[in-house]
Amino acid sequence: MERTMTSSFLRAEARVALAGAIQVMDKLCGHFVEHGRVERFERSARLDFVYGSAAVEADDGSLVVRAEGADPTGLAYVKWSLAEHILGFAEGETPRISWTGDGAAGSPLPYFREMRVVSTTNVTPRMRRVRLQGPDLARFATGGMHVRLLFPPKPDIAPQWPVTGEDGRPVWPSGDSRLVMRIYTIREIDVERGEIDIDFVLHEGDETPGATWARQASPGDIVGAMGPAGGELPEADWYLFAGDETALPAISRILAELPANCRATVLLEVADASEEQPLRSAAALDIRWMHRNGAPAGTTSLLENAVREVGVPSNEARRFIWAGCEQKSCRCLKRLLRKEWKVPTSEHQVVAYWRTGHSADKVEH
Repeated sequence: MERTMTSSFLRAEARVALAGAIQVMDKLCGHFVEHGRVERFERSARLDFVYGSAAVEADDGSLVVRAEGADPTGLAYVKWSLAEHILGFAEGETPRISWTGDGAAGSPLPYFREMRVVSTTNVTPRMRRVRLQGPDLARFATGGMHVRLLFPPKPDIAPQWPVTGEDGRPVWPSGDSRLVMRIYTIREIDVERGEIDIDFVLHEGDETPGATWARQASPGDIVGAMGPAGGELPEADWYLFAGDETALPAISRILAELPANCRATVLLEVADASEEQPLRSAAALDIRWMHRNGAPAGTTSLLENAVREVGVPSNEARRFIWAGCEQKSCRCLKRLLRKEWKVPTSEHQVVAYWRTGHSADKVEH
C-alpha cells in the first residue's frame, strides 16, 4: 500500500472475496471522488472523507479494505459506506463482508441516541418545531447538521433499535417492530442541555410519517436519532443559498453559523408570506422570498429563475453555491451550474430534499 493508515485512529479491516475486485474498486473511486479525496494507484486507492479514511487493495480474487476513524462514529460511517457501495457495485455477486478490529458486530450503533420530546411549537402555520433531549450529544454538533430520525411503529410499545451488523451496516428490526426513517436538519443544538431542535414541514397526506408524528408529538414521546450526517460547507467570501421550505431549516442553521466577513444571497421559495420567518446571521445577507401563491410545491420554476437572475460573480476569489429542493428543480439547477455556467463541483452542492409523488418529508442526497 502506497500510504499507511494513521496509527492513532480506530481501525478495522475486511477481506472481501470478489471475482471483479478491480472493477468494484474502480467504481468506488468514481463514486467517492464527489464525496471526498481520492488517490488512485495501479491496484490500490486511498479514500479520505470528512469522517474518516479508507485504504483499498484489489487483486484478481479479493478486495482488501482498511477503514479508520478518529472516533467510533467516524469509523462506523466509513465501514457502513464502504459495505453499502461494495455490495451495490458487485454486479452478479453477493459477497460476504466481515470486519475485524474496532466496532464489533452486535454492538450498539455509536451514532445512535434515544431521544425524548421536550416541547413542540409552531414556527409558521406549516412548520412545527420539536425539541428533543438525549444523552451525549457533543458528537452531533460536529461533522454535519443532519440526523436520521427513527419513528417507532406504535407509541405504546417499546421500540427495538438497530445494532451494528457483521458488514458494518445497521441491522434493522423487521415485521411489527419495523421503524420508519426520515432525514432532518438539526435546527439548533445545545450540547450542555442535551437538546436539539428539529423543524418539520407539515406536509399533508398519508405518506408523510414525519409530519404526522410532529403534529401528534407530546412531551415524553420517544424517537431514535442517528447522526450527524451531511458534512460541512467550505469557507467562502460569497455564498448563494437557494431552497424551498424543506431546505429552510438547513439554510437557517448555515446562516446562523456564517462569520461576519462574508456575504450571502438567499433565495427561498415558500407557499405564501405567512411562511416567511426571521433569519439571523453575522454575515451580510441579501434575502429574497418567493411565494407560490397557490401553486403546488414542486411545480414552479421560481428557484431556477431566481438563481439565473442572481448569477455567479466572477470577481469573488472564494464562492460557493448551495441548494436544496424538489428532485426536478435539483436536476435543473445542476444542469444550469455544471453544463451552462461550468461551475466546478468544488464550488457548489445541490441536493434533492424530496420528490413529487413520493414521501414528502424524506431528504434524498
